[in-house]
Amino acid sequence: MSASTARFTDAPGDTRTARRLARQPGTRPRPARPRVQHKRAILIFVLPFGALFALFYLVPIGYAIYESLLVIKREGTFGAATEVFGGFSQYVLVFQNGPFWQSVGRVLAFGAVQVPIMLGLALLFALLLDSPLVRGKKFFRLAFFVPYAVPGVIAAIMWGYLYSPNLSPFSAVTQNINFLSADLVLWAIANVVTWVYVGYNMLIIYSALLAIPTELYEAARLDGAGQLRIAWSVKIPLIMPAIVLTAIFSIIGTLQLLAEPQVFRSFSSAVTSTFTPNLTVYTTSSIPNVNLAAAFSVVLALATFVLSFTFLKFTQRKEARS
Repeated sequence: MSASTARFTDAPGDTRTARRLARQPGTRPRPARPRVQHKRAILIFVLPFGALFALFYLVPIGYAIYESLLVIKREGTFGAATEVFGGFSQYVLVFQNGPFWQSVGRVLAFGAVQVPIMLGLALLFALLLDSPLVRGKKFFRLAFFVPYAVPGVIAAIMWGYLYSPNLSPFSAVTQNINFLSADLVLWAIANVVTWVYVGYNMLIIYSALLAIPTELYEAARLDGAGQLRIAWSVKIPLIMPAIVLTAIFSIIGTLQLLAEPQVFRSFSSAVTSTFTPNLTVYTTSSIPNVNLAAAFSVVLALATFVLSFTFLKFTQRKEARS
């Protein structure tokens, strides 16, 4: 054996240690964990977001939960009002409040009809913009997105005048069909929400379409697939995560419906102060009964979380099976 070979095989603390560890059962050298560099720089970048997240998200949620556990007590009929711990008494009132749960059922029916129509239109417009057969894509992309640039209150006022029988320029239609009646006002509001948010959801889906490699389209064309077949079998399955994301955003937005019903109260007596859950919370806090309004808010937030999380899990299981 040469001197160089002996130097590599008999090095103390090297080969002998490895052999000794190899003989011992269940002892494998663990890979060294990579060191995190620039910890201070990471902390500097994360700290502003963390502070704002805690200040404007976690703290209000904690304060709402705290307020929902308090009740107002008075000493005598005209005594000073004081807040004392009341446990879950406010939540008992929430679950006994019929108008609140009627408003929840109303917005669930609203979302069951409005959300599929809105997302269907957004998907259709995104596919048209991504199609090579459509000309003037920049113009149509801007035209579809412009309604989202209109504030929701302004859009509701504008459509409220269009629905009004005495003010609408389409009086021949509005005098025969009362869009502000108790039977149609919910769907009139659904039309406003759809008009505003179709372009927003279209851009999310269209961005996902732009991320698809063009080689997939070329392979599909070589197999003889047309534009409709490519859209159905290639594009839609690949952008399903974006569609699910827009659906979750829409579910959350549906349960938070406030601006449009609040504006429509000026045009229709069918829109009451408890027409939607958020309108119920707003009205309750204006009485003022802040503690009960906080309990309404907590229950509504939990319902929104459960509904969106259930929808997400359902879609994930469906994708896993397919």
